[in-house]
Amino acid sequence: MQPIDQFGTATPTETSLVARVDVGMVVVDSAGDDAGRVSAVQQPGTDVRPDTAAGIAEMLMSAGYLRVDGTGALSNDTYASGDQIADVIDDEPGIVRLSVLRDELPRAAV
Repeated sequence: MQPIDQFGTATPTETSLVARVDVGMVVVDSAGDDAGRVSAVQQPGTDVRPDTAAGIAEMLMSAGYLRVDGTGALSNDTYASGDQIADVIDDEPGIVRLSVLRDELPRAAV
């Protein structure tokens, strides 16, 4: 059961998945492939604009986002929105499982 606020609406008691993510966590995509490591985390409603195309940047800011330091020498960093996080495993160093493939993530501007 969720607590009721002063307006009679239920307030969520669960922490959002993006709030459980820390810099340094391993990121895997929906196929289980390594997508990189978290290099930055921003909570939903942030004013910190990601280095990506207009439209995508605003969507990421609204949902919260992770910047993922890509794997491989030629990989660009990518962004995953809070809505694309399927699960967070709070081990050491921790794992973020995405609900999309790595290739579907928007790339950071170079």
